[in-house]
Amino acid sequence: MNSDLKPDVSVIGLGYIGLPTAAIIARAGCKVLGVDVSQKVVDTINRGEVHIEEVDLDGLVRGVVSDGLLSASTETGPADIFVIAVPTPFNKDHTPDISFVLAAGEAIAAVLKQGDVVILESTSPVGTTEQLRDLIADLRPDLKCPGLTRETPDIAIAYCPERVLPGKTLEELTNNDRSIGGISPRCARKALAFYKLFVRAECVTTDARSAEMTKLVENAYRDVNIAFANELSIVADRMGLDVWEVIRLANRHPRVNILQPGPGVGGHCIAVDPWFIVHGAPEETPLIRTARGVNDGKIRHVIRKAEELVEAHPDARVACLGLAFKANIDDFRESPARLIAATLARRFGSRVQVVEPYAAQLPIEFSNTGATLIDIDTALEDCDILIVLVDHDIFRVVPLAERGRKFVYDTRGIWPDQRTPAPVTLQQLGTPEAKRDAA
Repeated sequence: MNSDLKPDVSVIGLGYIGLPTAAIIARAGCKVLGVDVSQKVVDTINRGEVHIEEVDLDGLVRGVVSDGLLSASTETGPADIFVIAVPTPFNKDHTPDISFVLAAGEAIAAVLKQGDVVILESTSPVGTTEQLRDLIADLRPDLKCPGLTRETPDIAIAYCPERVLPGKTLEELTNNDRSIGGISPRCARKALAFYKLFVRAECVTTDARSAEMTKLVENAYRDVNIAFANELSIVADRMGLDVWEVIRLANRHPRVNILQPGPGVGGHCIAVDPWFIVHGAPEETPLIRTARGVNDGKIRHVIRKAEELVEAHPDARVACLGLAFKANIDDFRESPARLIAATLARRFGSRVQVVEPYAAQLPIEFSNTGATLIDIDTALEDCDILIVLVDHDIFRVVPLAERGRKFVYDTRGIWPDQRTPAPVTLQQLGTPEAKRDAA
């Protein structure tokens, strides 16, 4: 432990959660070693730079690296506190993959010493923290592990998931309540003492399994509610209604708060975590499973509608607006926008262009499609069809004068003044008069 009595910390995984977490902990005065399998990520951080987009993260990382409080490595070293923030994806059959968590556990086990605390933050199926404990116990029989000994354990193991909104990660890491679940109450207390170093909000202790389930429930709740909005949008399409107008009016009821529909659900949380609950209790989760089906089905619905629009105008040039899973971030994980745009590019080739202000190049699935990455101004000038897939601010501010003569499919409802295609023909778009009027 360093001289000011603050613990030395190792954060395993330096992605969208791990790096901001490491930087926040370093800002609190702890010496932090960030560990990642990517040498490129490690080198970037050690230069005081960042490899992900997040508000104010670049300045914070630059500062704590300059102060010698944060460094990065591909090798796990000794520490007092170990925080695991690695991915937990699912397999093709929707079963959870905790291999990254267990690999992190193996690396930590090799350097553990008496008195250390291991905290899992990765969203995980119920029981994963106990599996991590069992792995460490197998690899380090010299250490007494919590829940497996009648004596005072040598180490503490706990689970504490994050609750953050991309774009507000630094703020919410410190200002959102935390549920801290220990393998034992003693483990929870030790983890609590650590989180109080940098979390201003309330930290509530519980058992590990309850904390694991809490994180899954939070995201499944969101998924179910989004599914209702997305199903409404499909019904509204069938009936020729403006779903956003219907929701706006329905939400005037004092006990109704319907969310906004979109092209599907993306990200590494809401689109993934409900399957962990389904996997743990397949016969008891028909609603959660159905919600997942509705939200995945909305992606297919959008693809069909977009294809119909493009097919109806065979000479039109198409701009897909956005690839990220939500607005104003560079995170494309499980993004419905990315899947929709790539599907259209594979079918319609070079007629399809993509506007994504948070990407320097198109993802690999666009290779050999003929699609190119353009900016919004080029799209407004050159493309006849605009398909809004992400509600980036830069898209929201495009005035009607610049898009009023385009064919628009707005899956996000960002242009309320243009919720149906403008009453012009493709032939009119090509006339000098139309171009002059549009300008």
